[in-house]
Amino acid sequence: MSYYRFWLVIIIVIAVISVWMVNPDNQGIHALGIDRDIEVHQGLDLQGGSRVLLEAVVEGGDFSAGELDATRQIVERRVNGLGVTEAVVQLQGDNRIIVELPGVSDRELALSTIQGTGLLEFVDFSGLGASVPPAGSCILTTAQIEELGASPMCAPTEPGGERRPAQARPDGAPYTTVMTGAGLDDAAAVPVGGQAAGLGQWEVSFTLNSEGDEVFANFTGTHIQQQMAIVLDGEVISAPVIQARISGTGQITGNFTRQEAESLAIQLKYGALPIPLEVAAFDTVGPTLGKISVDKSINAGIVGVITVLAFMIIYYRAPGIAVAIALLLFATINFAAYKFIPVTLTLPAIVGFLISIGTAVDGNILIFERMKEELRAGRDLEKSIRLGFERAWTSIRDSNLSTILICIILWFFGSSFGASAVQGFAFTLAMGLIFNLFTAVVVTQTFLTVIVKLSGNTLRQQRWLLGV
Repeated sequence: MSYYRFWLVIIIVIAVISVWMVNPDNQGIHALGIDRDIEVHQGLDLQGGSRVLLEAVVEGGDFSAGELDATRQIVERRVNGLGVTEAVVQLQGDNRIIVELPGVSDRELALSTIQGTGLLEFVDFSGLGASVPPAGSCILTTAQIEELGASPMCAPTEPGGERRPAQARPDGAPYTTVMTGAGLDDAAAVPVGGQAAGLGQWEVSFTLNSEGDEVFANFTGTHIQQQMAIVLDGEVISAPVIQARISGTGQITGNFTRQEAESLAIQLKYGALPIPLEVAAFDTVGPTLGKISVDKSINAGIVGVITVLAFMIIYYRAPGIAVAIALLLFATINFAAYKFIPVTLTLPAIVGFLISIGTAVDGNILIFERMKEELRAGRDLEKSIRLGFERAWTSIRDSNLSTILICIILWFFGSSFGASAVQGFAFTLAMGLIFNLFTAVVVTQTFLTVIVKLSGNTLRQQRWLLGV
């Protein structure tokens, strides 16, 4: 009990930070090189969004289950690259993929990122003079012929328009591909000249791998002051003049907006889709049903917590007050962690959190019943409190760890079968159990010690205040 002051200071610091994080007006951390928003992320069932059904388009259905699953994984990585949390990307049947995008309303951006084949090429435009194709042109290249066939088509210039045939060089030969996206190691959207985020133009910064670095450095070193085009899926993005030998890193410029640069970087970073996909259905999902459900869940949670706190205070008296304060801090820490990580809140995730509150109370009941046994055995108050926590610890630890193990199994089950709702439930429940190991033992014991110190001899003389 001599360490209660140390733990009290730690608890107060944690409480202050948690309260700051859960504040609805929190602006996040934007200092000392850290740029991080701290906000609530809601799932599709709470905030609405989009649901896309993609279908493989391969003549004769000549693709394997492994290729379809690889396509699903790439689509999932691209969706995550859009900043979508708790997105569902799972297989349906033997030729379809379902994608659920919480909070995504930009149909064209989402579909172009999901469907794009991501065939990036650096194409030789040297010696063309006035015949250089302008940005937006659809050209035929050697890499396209090798990877996509003799008659590739480019995306339409307008939504719903017809796909465009690729055009060869003036002499009828395809344009020469210097290097494809296989030579890239990484790509990211960055503001031009370090401008403030969201302002001005954006570009894509890329890093070459060892194989691509050699090819790119050799070509750029021998073609200084000549043009080289950056081509994505047959469409010319830009055709800058090579100013110097490029090795290691480089930039793709093209008067991009932030969203365009981010979408391009995602496609380049995560590679081409093994199987072409077309949109079989696109639905916009409203949050109305989710809002009704979450309101009822919140009301039920509030009533449940108040009932539990009232029971603890009435039945255990002074220790119940310590539990009530610790339980409020437990909920605050959990919600702060949800915003900071961030954890996407769905109905199953909220249920996992509410169940973790029940386990937190259960641990304190074990502690107080042990403490009452020690008091009835004639031990003094301080020793009874210490022994109550020490002897209940193993039961709390083992019960929580066994449930956390089940949560881990549920997490991997959800990951394997695309059941993100199961993953959300497992994650919030496991997080609550971990925090419970801290609040039920350390926080409650510290608060109870403070109450004993402040009460003087009152609790020693009035044992009924301890629930005995």
